[in-house]
Amino acid sequence: MDDVSPAPDDALPTTRLIKGRGAASNPEGRFESTRHRAEDDGWQSALLDEEAPRPRTEVTEERARSVISRNDSPDIGFSQAINPYRGCEHGCIYCYARPSHGYLNLSTGLDFETRLRAKVNLAEVLRAELGKPGYVVSPINIGSNTDPYQPVEKRWRLTRAALELLAECHHPCTIVTKNALVERDLDILVPMAHERLVQVFVSVNSLDNRLAAKLEPRASAPHRRLQAIRALTDAGVPAGVMVAPIIPALNDRDMEAVLEQAAAAGARSAGYTTLRLPYELKSLFREWLALHAPQRAGHVMSLVQQMNGGRDYDSDFATRMHGQGVFADLLRKRFRITCRRHGLNRTRDLRLDTTRFVPPRPVTPQGELF
Repeated sequence: MDDVSPAPDDALPTTRLIKGRGAASNPEGRFESTRHRAEDDGWQSALLDEEAPRPRTEVTEERARSVISRNDSPDIGFSQAINPYRGCEHGCIYCYARPSHGYLNLSTGLDFETRLRAKVNLAEVLRAELGKPGYVVSPINIGSNTDPYQPVEKRWRLTRAALELLAECHHPCTIVTKNALVERDLDILVPMAHERLVQVFVSVNSLDNRLAAKLEPRASAPHRRLQAIRALTDAGVPAGVMVAPIIPALNDRDMEAVLEQAAAAGARSAGYTTLRLPYELKSLFREWLALHAPQRAGHVMSLVQQMNGGRDYDSDFATRMHGQGVFADLLRKRFRITCRRHGLNRTRDLRLDTTRFVPPRPVTPQGELF
């Protein structure tokens, strides 16, 4: 992928590819009171000969007041979640969490993948919340909004700190990631797996390295994620694959191959979702299509709208994860047939154990005497 490419007619005049980043611009969020608009003053052709700037990743420390988020959405398979980071360096252009950066007065575009927040007191606050007298045990999902094993985790190790505490308390959890860095924590995950306290889902939506480098530029390559599934299962950690999101006419052709190779790597379960484009993500994804797949952009969006009742996005709980209509029905059938063929989703023994939980001891100045 070249660093600089001529901007298509339907893109902003100053929109150019940025190597290693998913977004190519930084549009204002829906909460912003001012708007900026680029205008071509005649010097644009000269600017296109220069290399597009490569913004560096900045991480700001944040002290959270609470870290367990709860939901009652009927289409989500967990009720509790923690997210060690705000924003995600993976830069996946399709990420439904991008609009959440607007609450920080930051953009869904480049800001989301370059201006991150690290909840440095995550383990401390989590310990306090798990120790509350009225706490009800339910599996905690790690990575519901942003990836807990994104590249900055190598330095900050917040996900590992959370896992260490959950293991200490014998608290069940699930993990969703598209980074092979999850292998680093096998020393924690393996003992938890022996007590049926953890399950890991690795997200793989394509086997095309070139497409993956554009869709999710700083995530592990698809083959490396499949290797992570193998490493997890060989170590005794139950692993599954998430084919997510499926983007019609872009990566849906790989569904069967992903499921086949994930099953061969030892995955026991599988799931999928279709593309979701809430709020500002609609225009950001259209911009990405204009830059990376201009010839099929219209076809992609036409199928997306067919799966969303004629709109770019439908937030209905009944349909938002898998879509509706003829194409969505075809995806369901393809997924079900392929899972059956490769023995995925057959076992029913993956329910995590919530009976082992032991509330954590509060941290005291005296330390632990016994």
